[in-house]
Amino acid sequence: MSVLRELASHPKCVAVGECGLDFDRNFSKQDTQKRVFEQQLALAKELGKPVFMHCRDAAEELRECVERAGCEFGEGGMAGVVHCFTGTREEAEAFLAMGLHIGVTGWICDDREGRSAQAAEALRAVPRGRLMVETDAPYLTPRTIRPNRLRPWRNEPCLLPHVCAKAAECRGESVEDLCSHTLRTTELFFGLPGLT
Repeated sequence: MSVLRELASHPKCVAVGECGLDFDRNFSKQDTQKRVFEQQLALAKELGKPVFMHCRDAAEELRECVERAGCEFGEGGMAGVVHCFTGTREEAEAFLAMGLHIGVTGWICDDREGRSAQAAEALRAVPRGRLMVETDAPYLTPRTIRPNRLRPWRNEPCLLPHVCAKAAECRGESVEDLCSHTLRTTELFFGLPGLT
């Protein structure tokens, strides 16, 4: 934790994370994941940094960790985003009720197994000022594109317009409007004014 504290204390470090819980692959024991995540939450709170959270098959446990760490998100509290959100509308609403932001990736462009329909329903629940768009590069390439010799099946920031287009479609907004309000949200969240 001392190395993480030193790195997170650097002025160019704008958030703590990606950190959180992944109970899908369980590369580490669940108890270990929870303990370390709570330490990272406490560090973010101590340093006044936003938290960039990973949550896979562990929504209730994430909520419990946040509570045990004494973190409060939202207005007057800390900033936190559940990145690469892949859940239901109900899960999005629960995270929003905790004061968290929702980040979406190329996963919303995937029509397999009804994923994009589920994403559309969840995205409609996220108010302006709480939605963020991201790549999760090199993973989760938007399936609205096909790989070719010049663009292999690897995600990268230049593909973000595909995520924005799908998110705008899901929300019934223009792409320009979605890009404008999510950029502003990103600036405020990370304390990076003037990106626009």
